[in-house]
Amino acid sequence: MSERATREETVDVVWSGSWVAERLGVALEGDGELQELLGLALRRNPKRAHLLVSNVLGKHVPQRPSVVHGAGFELGERVRALLGDREARRAVVLGYAETATGLGHAVADGLRDAPYLHSTRRPVAGVEQAGGFEEAHSHATSHLLLPEDRDLLAGGGTGADASVLVLVDDEFSTGNTVLNTIRALHALHPRERYVIVALVDMRSAGDRDRLAVFAAEIGARVDLVTRSTGTVALPDGVLERGQALVAEREAEQAIRAEGSAGAVEDTDSAPVIRVDLDWPAGVPDGGRHGFTPAHRAALEAALPAMADRIAAELGDAAGPAPRRVLVLGFEELMYAPLRLGTALEAALGADAEVRYSTTTRSPVLAVDDPGYAIRTRLVFPAHDDPADGPGDRYAYNVAGAGFDAVVAVVDSTADTPELHAPDGLLARLAEHTGHVLLTVLPSYVPATAAPTGVPGTPTPAPERQEPAVLPEPLRGPDFSSYAPEDVGWLLQDLSDTELEAPTEEREEAIQSGGAHYAESLPVEYQPSAEYQALFTAALEASAARIAHAVGTVTETVLAERGPRPVLVSLARAGTPVGVLMRRWAQHRHGLDLPHYAISIVRGRGIDATALRWLAAHHDPADVVFVDGWTGKGAITRELAAAITEFEASGGPAGFDPEISVLADPGGCVRTYGTREDFLIPSACLNSTVSGLISRTVLRADLVGPDDFHGGKFYRELADSDVSGLFLDTIAARFDEVAGQVEAAAKELLAADRAPTWEGWAAVERISEEYGIHDVNLVKPGVGETTRVLLRRVPWKILAKRGAGADLEHIRLLAEQRGVPVEEVDDLPYSCVGLIHPRFTRGATGADGKAVLGA
Repeated sequence: MSERATREETVDVVWSGSWVAERLGVALEGDGELQELLGLALRRNPKRAHLLVSNVLGKHVPQRPSVVHGAGFELGERVRALLGDREARRAVVLGYAETATGLGHAVADGLRDAPYLHSTRRPVAGVEQAGGFEEAHSHATSHLLLPEDRDLLAGGGTGADASVLVLVDDEFSTGNTVLNTIRALHALHPRERYVIVALVDMRSAGDRDRLAVFAAEIGARVDLVTRSTGTVALPDGVLERGQALVAEREAEQAIRAEGSAGAVEDTDSAPVIRVDLDWPAGVPDGGRHGFTPAHRAALEAALPAMADRIAAELGDAAGPAPRRVLVLGFEELMYAPLRLGTALEAALGADAEVRYSTTTRSPVLAVDDPGYAIRTRLVFPAHDDPADGPGDRYAYNVAGAGFDAVVAVVDSTADTPELHAPDGLLARLAEHTGHVLLTVLPSYVPATAAPTGVPGTPTPAPERQEPAVLPEPLRGPDFSSYAPEDVGWLLQDLSDTELEAPTEEREEAIQSGGAHYAESLPVEYQPSAEYQALFTAALEASAARIAHAVGTVTETVLAERGPRPVLVSLARAGTPVGVLMRRWAQHRHGLDLPHYAISIVRGRGIDATALRWLAAHHDPADVVFVDGWTGKGAITRELAAAITEFEASGGPAGFDPEISVLADPGGCVRTYGTREDFLIPSACLNSTVSGLISRTVLRADLVGPDDFHGGKFYRELADSDVSGLFLDTIAARFDEVAGQVEAAAKELLAADRAPTWEGWAAVERISEEYGIHDVNLVKPGVGETTRVLLRRVPWKILAKRGAGADLEHIRLLAEQRGVPVEEVDDLPYSCVGLIHPRFTRGATGADGKAVLGA
């Protein structure tokens, strides 16, 4: 961008430093551009009351993303010209947290071939510190250097062989921060040349002389590249008078806030919509651990598609398309949202005005005056579990700025309950704009990171560092009738593939060993009017009971696996439960939990490609596997074995194989909503209660080693779809059962919930007693028995004597299929379904024993 264009963007009729200048006598003296680049504000800080507020940095003042990136890029081009192409290719760029992380990155872009690292105030478990320094005038002083490549700061050796180090800060005020940095790094890795880059050089004459003396002392050349030069004139006593003025204004604002506390505006807050951008695998979310030219090239290639996804979501918004859009970054996470902003500018063109800024740790006084740089501020709690403890965070000049939409960009570490809380950032944004979009970038974990508590132990590189070859989740309405935010299906779409076979034909092939059950699909059972009416009645009768179980299991998960678990349901029976758990967390706690559906196949294990995708986008330790119910516990054991095998084969470690279920009648898991065996209406139907998605398919000719398992979307069954009805009916009872859930969850958390496996023992007994000798043909519990009647060739149904309404649909299905129902005592389940043993078409077994031959 040209200098003229930048000037046109930042010029203001009233200088945004005049309010402070008039009251405290602070003056900026320098070249003609200085007041266009900088405004003034006040802050409660014992070291320096005034704050230079940049109009082109994108931190406190929303600015066009192209202007912000262009300011840094042009400085980088000047550094390249200073060094020459050869030295520029060997340079390393270091930026300062938090304010200059994006600026430093843009400077590295201008250099083109330079790797980039920025300091950080966020320790990362298992990453060894390569250095650190102090920032004297900052409210938060300690800077950490955590490069993934320990040789990055070494620069290839010492003396003449070492690379040039380019240090980037937003302002060069005293030089203390830069001197501290150079002194610390030079002691470890001496080099002959340093280049300091800043938007503005505001040093005094004495500070300029001090830098020259320091350079001579260490025997290195130190160059300075800045956009504008000047000084800040500070009269005597300005610190004390500034502090007094801040205290006076804050007291006035507190009184006004107290007076308006009872006023309630009759307005609806904007909904928060999560947008999955498919951040390219292997690309760090920023420069905290280093960012290479290869990372830069991969990001550049992916930016247009990510911007198009945001633009599409904005275009789908109800009402007029947003014209003023703010892309809001998060503290040190400045560069990624900045580049998303530049790409969004290009995508939207003249149809919208895009601005960019970020949240900050820095407390600054807000004064709604055109002569003051910080007109408004939003206050919200920190949401990334900071090392220095909880505290307030801020977004400036967002409230009252007339933004039709805000795109909030955070990393996964910061996607916490605090972010989604009623007083959190998203809620505060929603008070001041029509649309809030949230996109969460995967927090990059270096390959050298050790497991928590084992510093310095190298571990295999996480999968997010692999090439971007992993497929992406499918979402409704293109795949499933669920809303896109309800679930991301880690499946491939096989809707156009003929996979269905008659039930009897499938059963014969499965039992003869000629095929695996996951290689084909049963013909979807379409319920009769009588059965559909039974489902509707059962849903209404059991809705509160299910809502209670949903709330109980969700509260248990949040208490034990929080603060922000990633729900991963086992498709497809687990998917409606995962959606309901997500809705409970959102309704009761304001949490927007990620939710995906994954395939697991008995005898074949879990989808390893899907696990790699999850590890690339989330911390495996946050993943909570979800299923609808347990039968005898076969899938529980299958998942544990599959995770062990996955890690042994080199897959990312850290997944917890425990399953959380709505109902655990088999006593197979620790985390459950109930251990009663009762009717869960989602078990009554197939795809029409599960988003119109089939059970999953795993067949070698359709699913390659890097593919997700398959599934079908039965669009043609839309007229029979009750997926939404099921969810809405249960969710409507959440408030009704909330008090009971709170008590039940507390009781469960204090109880001994160790699995008893009594269901497995019962299944083994039944298998032998009825001459089956194969536990896979014994399906215990209401849910599993329903599946037998809908998908397999049932032999008989064992019903617990006295079982009532929970078995009405079982009796109806058995009657329709001509299957006998036998009343039995001493059954730990409400019912058990027996698949016809050694089935061939025409086999009977009228004596009630297994058919030994056919």
